[in-house]
Amino acid sequence: MLGYADRRERVGWYFYDVANSAFYTSVVTVFLGPYLTAVAKEAAGCAEGGCAGRSVGVLGLSVAPESLFPYTASLSVFLTVFVLPVVGAVADRSARKKQLMAACAYVGAAATAGMLFLTGDRYLLGAGLFVVANVAFGASVVVYHSFLPQLAGPDERDAVSSVGWAFGFGGGGVLLALSVVAVLSADSWGLSTGEVARYCIVAAGVWWAAFTTVPLVLLRNRPPSAGPARGNLVADSFRQLWATLRSLKGYPLTLFFLIAYLVYNDGIQTVIAMSSVYGVEELGLSDDVLVPTILMVQFLALGGALGMGWLARRIGAWKTILLSLVLWSATVVAAFFLPRGEAVPFVVLGGAIGVVLGGSQALSRSLFSQLIPAGREGEYFGLYEISDKGTSWLGPLLFGLAIQTTDSYRVALLSLIAFFVVGFVLLAAVPVRRAIVAAGNTPPRVL
Repeated sequence: MLGYADRRERVGWYFYDVANSAFYTSVVTVFLGPYLTAVAKEAAGCAEGGCAGRSVGVLGLSVAPESLFPYTASLSVFLTVFVLPVVGAVADRSARKKQLMAACAYVGAAATAGMLFLTGDRYLLGAGLFVVANVAFGASVVVYHSFLPQLAGPDERDAVSSVGWAFGFGGGGVLLALSVVAVLSADSWGLSTGEVARYCIVAAGVWWAAFTTVPLVLLRNRPPSAGPARGNLVADSFRQLWATLRSLKGYPLTLFFLIAYLVYNDGIQTVIAMSSVYGVEELGLSDDVLVPTILMVQFLALGGALGMGWLARRIGAWKTILLSLVLWSATVVAAFFLPRGEAVPFVVLGGAIGVVLGGSQALSRSLFSQLIPAGREGEYFGLYEISDKGTSWLGPLLFGLAIQTTDSYRVALLSLIAFFVVGFVLLAAVPVRRAIVAAGNTPPRVL
């Protein structure tokens, strides 16, 4: 078994955060929600005054155009429930794990670049490509996360995870900065904002594919952490996945942490994914305000990830995550009261999100890695990733239902506070040090 990674390999691992953050930042958070909503509205024949009584057809169902994107996000995450744990089980039994990660990434990048053809009333094409890209994104990140226990020991893991997130926010921020310039220059090029948004989505796919080559070169494959497959790799992975699901009862504290994470991360992912739609549809803000604000969030999140990593080294990751959930709750309440058409309050709130965003996610990843039995990293991170960056299923579903029944984005947003409150209570009840020992691992000095 190879030891922990050297600096070169860790840098290679960090660069996959640079690669995949382009999809999450530019596509999921900024451009695709408003753009796909606009395409659906055009297909529904909506007037400038609104879409009352209008709908589009999806798999034989009538869907409000404004609800298409959150419903599509919810469907993609529902599918990951079946895909990601299996991908994790394959990763644990594969001697070519970095190639598996790259293959998933290239599929997602190709689907993202395929949105070049998302024009006119092709809302179904956009929804289908997003489902493929989001599932492939989640699959690649499962494999990516499973490298973390092999790259750093218990006392270094929070720092390594935080640096990875910081790289990701920096990389996503650079591409988004270029996209901001493109959006602001749309008129001078004779293009509409929508056309530029579509090209920015395509650019994110190209970026994702290009930077995936860095970890493909610098990461090392290791012997399968769960041992070699017995017979067919995929069939053996399904068998082992079933064994892992049955064995979860033997690690009840790990399972309890995972449930807490699934709850509060549901809220985080939904706030992030729906923030641009909220800004456009409810607050009436233009892309000239929205995109630079989200760009600012990216770079503040870079500092937030490093800052919360610093705080975790002093008070522990568990306490730092709990603090971040209090701040997330306050942010959702403040967003409910944002005045329509005023940019400054939205920008200030975006700054608050940036401070807590990176740290809460980076430390959740590193803390969970301490709770995984050795040799099952991929399988457990497959379960973890079901509710990670690709947006969670319950939050977008609740958000979409609230819009369809109340016609209010504010009510939909405020409903998300339940995820942070319940997640805080559940996480606070986890005896983390005892959970790490029960998983057979050595706890870090500070928790």
